Amino acid sequence: MASLVNWGSQRLFDLVHQKNLVYNQCWEDPRLDREAMNLTPEDEVLMITSAGCNALDYAIESPKSIYCVDVNPAQTALIELKIAGIRNLDYDLFFDIFGKGYYPGFDQVYKEKLRPFLSMESRKFWDGKKEYFTEGSGFYFRGTSGRFARGMYYYLGFKKMRDLGYQLFASQSIQEQKEIYDRYVKDLIWNKSVDWIMSWDASLAMLGVPRPQRQQIDKTYSGGIVEFAKDCIEYVFTKLPLHDNYFWWLYFHGSYSESRCPRYLQENHFNELKAGKVDVIKPQTTSILDFLNNFSGQISKYVLLDHMDWLSYKKYPVLVQEWQAMINRACDSAQFLWRTAGTRCDFIDPIEVAYQGVYAQLGELLNYNKDLAQSLHKKDRVHTYGNFFIGQLA
Repeated sequence: MASLVNWGSQRLFDLVHQKNLVYNQCWEDPRLDREAMNLTPEDEVLMITSAGCNALDYAIESPKSIYCVDVNPAQTALIELKIAGIRNLDYDLFFDIFGKGYYPGFDQVYKEKLRPFLSMESRKFWDGKKEYFTEGSGFYFRGTSGRFARGMYYYLGFKKMRDLGYQLFASQSIQEQKEIYDRYVKDLIWNKSVDWIMSWDASLAMLGVPRPQRQQIDKTYSGGIVEFAKDCIEYVFTKLPLHDNYFWWLYFHGSYSESRCPRYLQENHFNELKAGKVDVIKPQTTSILDFLNNFSGQISKYVLLDHMDWLSYKKYPVLVQEWQAMINRACDSAQFLWRTAGTRCDFIDPIEVAYQGVYAQLGELLNYNKDLAQSLHKKDRVHTYGNFFIGQLA
């Protein structure tokens, strides 16, 4: 049975990522990125859009430009909707829509204050998805990852999960968190049925995890994908303070609170973005390679998320082309941030590119700040990646 599910997962993954909203929040901790990058007003940032949360977070630091690219038009539609909301809504209404994820009057707000400021492609998407904010359990249980989370939430018990969430996040110490997790949460969320579901490639596709990324984990992590997921979640709830962990709060409760939310949803930062900081964000639907091949400027910061895992097997030649394009458009001492599902990322350093008239491997061109990367990785509030890399062009 599992082999049949896995056989169809690549087609499913491709279909999911071509037309559907996959990520309704970013699963990379921007606090780590800000410390790694130390953004300045001269920085030109190129990043993958995802849900747009982190682009809005970086914009608060006032870089010169943030170029957001994503091959999935649904992710572009989401960041465009957020930008339109920042420009045209007051804080309370904006928080109702994007903080709580539910607003009964969204249809009217969308028509009058959001739709006119979207691209034609994004209008087409949201014209057919307005119910995401008005029906059922709200926006954060929509999209493929949200639907998967909602399914697991109800399977494990809605009331029980919510009550345990309140207990965990009300803990006064990591020791108290650990006691609650070990006594109540661990056995609830991990059982044979959940292990079986999590072993399916099809389930992982809904969460935005492609087959090549699973292969990275299976190759580098003892116990494979299921043990990796268990260890990651246990680390979050037993090793890190939860008081400001809005990532996992969201999936216990289905919405943010004003004390646990991304910075763009905090009133003071919302006002900064509304006053003009949001204007540095330039979203478009394209790949990194195509964007750079049509770009004439220079990039000082690249935020690559985990997408190189996706290209690490059958699409490896595309990854090589992408790195050449990034090197071609990199300014002196450009910085590259990326994450990987595995504990190693040994497919990057051997890539050979031309730089200043000489061919060299990336391992020779990049200086890695390993100490900082490891220090930050240990504090990652999401903790769904095996490793974090900070590379700088020598």
